[in-house]
Amino acid sequence: MSIIEKKEKNLNQLITKLNSLTLTYSQPNYQVEKIKTEKNEILRQKIEIEKKNQELLREHRYLKEKINNLQLEVKKKLELEDNFNQEIEELSKETENLVSEIEKWQM
Repeated sequence: MSIIEKKEKNLNQLITKLNSLTLTYSQPNYQVEKIKTEKNEILRQKIEIEKKNQELLREHRYLKEKINNLQLEVKKKLELEDNFNQEIEELSKETENLVSEIEKWQM
């Protein structure tokens, strides 16, 4: 269970307790209003936290996708570099062979 899920569970339990308090105890009106106000504030905070969490999850997915794309790009560039180096090596060998052949013919 993630931290957010634990906090949400605790928050829901607190809201339930606050609801039961207002229903079961006969308290002066100002206390009932205070509890309702606190409950509403907690609900507002919960909604705000959930929005932020969704935004963070969206950003996380975006960044993860961006990282994956960059990794693919780096991999492709490394493959191109390897191919280029291999071609240079082959050309170098061919050049050495040609120089060797030319030297044989000149002798």
